[in-house]
Amino acid sequence: MDREVIPGNSPTPYTLRQGLGGPAIADKMHAQMAQIQRAHRHAIRPGLRAQLAHLLAETASLAGWQAINTLALNDAWTHYERAKAAAYEADDAALLAYVSGEQAYVLMELGRPAEATELLQHVHEQHRAHAPARLRTWLSAAEAEAAAILGDESTCRAALYQAAALLPEGDGDPETPYLSINAHHIARWRGNCLVRFGDPDTVEDLRSALAGMDGTYNRAESGVRCDLGHALLAAGDPEAAQPHIQRAQQLATMTGSRRQRRRIDELAKAVNHALGR
Repeated sequence: MDREVIPGNSPTPYTLRQGLGGPAIADKMHAQMAQIQRAHRHAIRPGLRAQLAHLLAETASLAGWQAINTLALNDAWTHYERAKAAAYEADDAALLAYVSGEQAYVLMELGRPAEATELLQHVHEQHRAHAPARLRTWLSAAEAEAAAILGDESTCRAALYQAAALLPEGDGDPETPYLSINAHHIARWRGNCLVRFGDPDTVEDLRSALAGMDGTYNRAESGVRCDLGHALLAAGDPEAAQPHIQRAQQLATMTGSRRQRRRIDELAKAVNHALGR
């Protein structure tokens, strides 16, 4: 892509995603998205327009996820609508499937998990024939998460089984650089989902997921520790749960995720109550 259009020292959607959470990252992301939109509006050559549309879809998707984390759900929905339109113009079916699936998380946060589950099933079915295996893994895992929130254990377990069965080797693929998912992520997803059903294997799944983390992604670690604290509390061990909840609170504060902090604070109250505080 021409340096005159997108400066070479601009952060990419992938490097921005690694630091997702803080206001400074959000400001950089929105500035880059505005720059891409301006370039896209004035681009004439079809090839360049397609490149810019692809980059706009990735960046708008990232903006949508940032908005979910801050519970700005109307903004999140708008960002994903923009991302879908851009992915369609870019003629990238995998990217369109990804941003469409990610939009389901807005529905989950709005308390509409049945619609989120239905949307993810539709996206998966629509793109089943040409979606890469890692993307299909992610769509299945996201469906399991929505089904868990809904309380549909059979659909949740079937989707988790499918996600594990589809998972290819490695962490990512060149054709989907916006997506990283491996066996540790699946363990994390299993724990996050099955803790809602009191599954006795949840604690070990989450400990495995935590052991596989390298400390790079504060938001992800916060989520795993929150889930592990929840599982330990459900297993009747609030003392073991407490340090994980406290660390999750610290990490959620660092990333600025209101979405995570809301759930963590609820669990912290439950742990304190169990400890008689």
